Amino acid sequence: MTGVSALASSTVLAYLPSPDRGVWHLGPVPIRAYALCIIAGIVVAIWWGERRLVARGGPAGTVVDVAVWAVPFGLLGGRLYHVATDWRTYFGPGGDPVNALKIWEGGLGIWGAIALGAVGAWIGCRRRGIPLPFFADAVAPGIVVAQAIGRLGNYFNQELYGAPTTLPWGLEIYERVDPVTGASDPLGGVAVDTANPIAIVQPTFLYELIWNLIVAAVIVWADRRFRLGHGRVFALYVAGYTLGRFFIELMRTDPATRVFGDIRINVVVSALVFLLAVLYVALVRKPREVLPPEVANPDGEPERVEPSDERARDPEVPEGSGRAGDRSP
Repeated sequence: MTGVSALASSTVLAYLPSPDRGVWHLGPVPIRAYALCIIAGIVVAIWWGERRLVARGGPAGTVVDVAVWAVPFGLLGGRLYHVATDWRTYFGPGGDPVNALKIWEGGLGIWGAIALGAVGAWIGCRRRGIPLPFFADAVAPGIVVAQAIGRLGNYFNQELYGAPTTLPWGLEIYERVDPVTGASDPLGGVAVDTANPIAIVQPTFLYELIWNLIVAAVIVWADRRFRLGHGRVFALYVAGYTLGRFFIELMRTDPATRVFGDIRINVVVSALVFLLAVLYVALVRKPREVLPPEVANPDGEPERVEPSDERARDPEVPEGSGRAGDRSP
């Protein structure tokens, strides 16, 4: 610890400090930063997805209705994937199976969230008569931004970081203890000595946060430039995300299930899913979907066309299609 402190004090540029805690209490009620970040990400994804879906010609209120199904399915799937790929923590020697239910302590696997979330979205889309690929393309940028926001929760939990580093943006990790008992409590405790970090590490959570924002910007640009449809925006998001996750995962040092000798399982999954997503983007060549009028306007109200409406100048958008032009934000 002394060596780390001396290194920190001798560095010209200050390292990135971690929060001194990730949980606050309002009386007996714990307010967890991780949970707040997850909720904030979901809100942003729904808000932005709704705007994009309406701009692409979908009926208002669809994203909120589908989210009622997709969000709980996604949270369940994310937790199941995490527990399945890190089962030794909960069911191995010294593990406590009850902790597998404590989602508020962190641990959501994106692939499980996407898989079961897609099942929930499919149910919601069928109830609204909306094609699932149409919906997925609308919400893709919001999902990856939600992932970026969720990574802030890992920051507050002091988790998902990499190896020790002397880089000026290294992340300080503090020892946290229960303020009442003094016992070590990395998740719910409070840092008692922020002047002397116990480690300075690669902030891999921050790398993924920044990468996710870049992916969001790229897929929005590509969607506008090439008028992507039939799930290609979503596939492009998956390809972009997995490309970054592959390399970031190699930098992480937290415990993880390893396969094929000594390879982290999420490295293998990222590589496989990346290849599948790239194949989908390359092979699917259908034009962007046009919803039938009864789906685009379920209330039967005719859509008023303003002079600025892209339908007035875009020959690719047929009259009476029930869809506005490409105004996806």
